Amino acid sequence: MINASNGTTVAGLSNATAGASSIALTLPVSVVLDSNDNMYFTDRNNHRVVYWANGASSGTTIAGILGTSGSTNNTFNRPCGIARDSSTGTLYIADNYNHRIMKYLVNASSGSVAAGGNGAGTGNTQLYYPYGFAFDSSSNSLLIANYQTHNIVRWVLGASNWTLVIGSPTGLSGSTSTLLNQPVGITLDPMGNIYVADSGNHRIQFFIAGQSNGTTIAGVTGSPGISQNQLNYPYWVIVDNQLNLYVSDTSNNRVQFFSYY
Repeated sequence: MINASNGTTVAGLSNATAGASSIALTLPVSVVLDSNDNMYFTDRNNHRVVYWANGASSGTTIAGILGTSGSTNNTFNRPCGIARDSSTGTLYIADNYNHRIMKYLVNASSGSVAAGGNGAGTGNTQLYYPYGFAFDSSSNSLLIANYQTHNIVRWVLGASNWTLVIGSPTGLSGSTSTLLNQPVGITLDPMGNIYVADSGNHRIQFFIAGQSNGTTIAGVTGSPGISQNQLNYPYWVIVDNQLNLYVSDTSNNRVQFFSYY
């Protein structure tokens, strides 16, 4: 219920205990829903993706091996962002420490590399600690927040390299309207505009589709804080159908709502 003051635990243990089982999680990071409100989420420190049916009391590991990190096609090393193609059910997972995005078809026991997988680096065939990303169905591509190279890149599915969308191609960080500093979360609105959680600059940046010059729409550039107009290492951002923002203000231990204006 929107504006409710109390939450309800729908996955994991309600006493905040971490664990490695069908009912326990360790640092869940990103979640997506299907049309029936079933959940698919990355259980980061258990190195897996979990499917949790709507209303269920336990989950099922559908990708990765519980408690085992690795770099094979059926293992992860600290998975982060996740996206789902609603038309096919295909999952895409940011395999953070392996510097790649993995693709898992429905019911597959192993995945394939959709982006990266060529080690960490700034080259256009590489990723460097990818966190969040968005699936852009209009261009059949992934928009990836490349955390350590401080940029947003587009990787068309089936391609062998990325093209630069926002930020520096060489890994330069900055706080101007065209640069980023450790971007984490990214989302698109129906018009194709891009919203970036620019964590190291403590702000949310808005980029009109096709443009690389952004506008700060939440937070104060370079000024972390607890005031209502400030953020402190924001990690994730989503936009509702009214273009209002919900921001996980990570180091302030809160979720902030910013109304569209």
